Amino acid sequence: MKYRNEVKIRLPREKVVRLFDSEENLFKWQPDLISFEHISGDKGEVGAKAKLKYKMGKREIEMIETITVKNLPKEFSGTYEAKGVWNEDKNYFDEIDDQTTRWRSESYFKFSGFMRIIAFLMPGSFKKQSQKYLDQFKTFAEEEA
Repeated sequence: MKYRNEVKIRLPREKVVRLFDSEENLFKWQPDLISFEHISGDKGEVGAKAKLKYKMGKREIEMIETITVKNLPKEFSGTYEAKGVWNEDKNYFDEIDDQTTRWRSESYFKFSGFMRIIAFLMPGSFKKQSQKYLDQFKTFAEEEA
């Protein structure tokens, strides 16, 4: 499954990227995030791995993030692996003007086991969740300014 999401943020790109590239800020715009634990590699750099835990409804989901591209302020990309799900997420930050930034996200998912059924039955839920995170970041970033 592949899809794209985007959001326009009323802030300069440098400020957007500074707020985005902060482990502490993750908890401010991802309220479902329970914990973020660095596992290996140079923290926050290409090759680094981290364990993320989320509370989704009544379930806890654990995933491993691997940073694959960190070319800020233009791009931050990574893979996210959880039980039955592999996801590649490419994030691009485009400067529209000196006070507006577009965050474009391209997501690619592969599923196995039970998650193949969930993805087949509810394909729109993944794109909706991704858009929710972009919108939550936009709200957080614009309120921080």
